[in-house]
Amino acid sequence: MGKTNLTFDGKDEITQFLLANSAKGIPFRGKISEVATKYGVTRKTIWLWWSRVKENILAEKAFHLPSHRLGNSNKPKAPINIEMIKSLPFKNRSSIHKIAKKLKVGHATVQRWVEKGELKRHSNSIHPALTDSNKMQRILFSLASIYVDIGQNLIKFKDMSCQIHIDEKWFYLTTTTDTYYIVPGEEEPYRSCQSKRYITKVMFMCVVARTNYGENGDLLFYGKIGVWPFIEHVPAARKSKHKDAGTIVTKAVESITRQVTKDCIIQKIIPAIKAKWPANASKTIFIQQDNARPHISDLDPDFRAVATSDGFDIHLVFQPPNSPDLNINDLGFFRSLQTLQNDEVASTVDELVNNVMTAFIDHESMKLNFNYLTLQSVMVEIMKCRGHNDFKIPYMSKESLLRQGILPTNLTVDANLVIQCLEYLDTHE
Repeated sequence: MGKTNLTFDGKDEITQFLLANSAKGIPFRGKISEVATKYGVTRKTIWLWWSRVKENILAEKAFHLPSHRLGNSNKPKAPINIEMIKSLPFKNRSSIHKIAKKLKVGHATVQRWVEKGELKRHSNSIHPALTDSNKMQRILFSLASIYVDIGQNLIKFKDMSCQIHIDEKWFYLTTTTDTYYIVPGEEEPYRSCQSKRYITKVMFMCVVARTNYGENGDLLFYGKIGVWPFIEHVPAARKSKHKDAGTIVTKAVESITRQVTKDCIIQKIIPAIKAKWPANASKTIFIQQDNARPHISDLDPDFRAVATSDGFDIHLVFQPPNSPDLNINDLGFFRSLQTLQNDEVASTVDELVNNVMTAFIDHESMKLNFNYLTLQSVMVEIMKCRGHNDFKIPYMSKESLLRQGILPTNLTVDANLVIQCLEYLDTHE
């Protein structure tokens, strides 16, 4: 008898026939031969199929089987062992294959747990190490940003309209690895460079303030003061296939010294602030910067001369040490800027600078306002965990609140939380 493949309907009919003509999983005498003759297959084929049927019956404890092919889809799925997974060190939980190997299950099983939400993927980043002094300063910094609204009898954050945040960031010409989606048969993109360790990069100084809106929702002040690259234009030292010797080329300033930072603040940042600052806003302004060594102090005589001219009273203040989460740029603005910058291809320093400047201009001002609300929520979390940085930034659904017209200008703070922080500082002075 030639080999014949059973159809799905045929398998279903065979299954139902043998179930009706068997006892305790054993078909009655002659029934195997009868059904084999009817469907034109060998007795061995029927026995193999019946063995699989019995396995599924025992596994599922059911006598009605679906009409599709029986196999792994109908076998009982391995349940997740939460306690065993928790017992694994985190280094053994960095990939699906590692978890599957340690638990001695298939990687498809672990993948199914992830798809069902029983396991979730977590991206972990290193936080700055905080000393007790750092934690105290973070609490004090957060408390200094609130005030008591007598009219509403609430404790709220100040509007931060006179605060300007500055910070530096490296922007790279490309990344060592990138992801693309290609169609089948399409040629894979090829990228190359002289050294992956020395990819061309440029440092930028970014200066932002809070966006200012009028009572009717009109945008009065964009909040984007400016972004300046640390570059220099020098003659090429030697001839190459791209340029002749002596051609003026743009190069990144690799060493950002105190003098370089000072010149940027005095010659570029302060004039830009004075030119863009709203006419009806307070002229007393505080520029917040981190504690990097190249930064100058508020008492620098050259800075004070420029900061107190033209009716302005500008001051430099330092954010708490090891606290990038208290700077608007590090908190979210740089991430948005880099996303926009990566949308455009750059092959030279000039193109990279142009892409970053364009991204700065195209950045939505409302998102900058969102960043300030995020900063306030971070300060609340800092007070809750007593100055630590081991917390998750709460999700506020700011886009939804904006559409509903109920987006708050400043967040409120629980009075009990403020009292607890003050008691904590008093106890751990």
